[in-house]
Amino acid sequence: MEIKNEPTLVDNEIVNVLRGAIEHRATWMCLMMEAAKKAGLDPEAFTREAITKCGHFHGANMQRAQKEEGIPAFKEVFISDNVQKVFEMDVKRCDEDELYIEFHYCPLVTAWKKLGATDEEIKLMCDAAMDGDRGIAAECNYGYELGKTIANGHDICEVTFRKNK
Repeated sequence: MEIKNEPTLVDNEIVNVLRGAIEHRATWMCLMMEAAKKAGLDPEAFTREAITKCGHFHGANMQRAQKEEGIPAFKEVFISDNVQKVFEMDVKRCDEDELYIEFHYCPLVTAWKKLGATDEEIKLMCDAAMDGDRGIAAECNYGYELGKTIANGHDICEVTFRKNK
């Protein structure tokens, strides 16, 4: 499936600045993977290890920032109003058992397309980037599921955090 990734919210200066910063981060990621490959390293392993560690770091910070326990309190620190706008997120479910979010736009995918990455490279970088969320989930003791993704040609990305039983 062809990757479709067009923002609908385009006239918000703060959102556009934040998208630019996230595109910049995605550009670093892509170029670091290329440099790792040229240096004889496994770019996927190199990237996943670093991003997972970053996720754990941010997950620990989120736990400290939470005012109370539980997924609804986690949502408040995981999704700011501006981040929700940047990724054009719809929170479809948020209760004590689950946080289910649909993303309708991804600035990382935009950056990778601008760099000329192939669809296969974008799929790999997307999944590796999601190791950050996986690390956050693990640090916060939540299950994590990545469903459909824009990088795989879907109209949305599906992200679910679940309370561990």
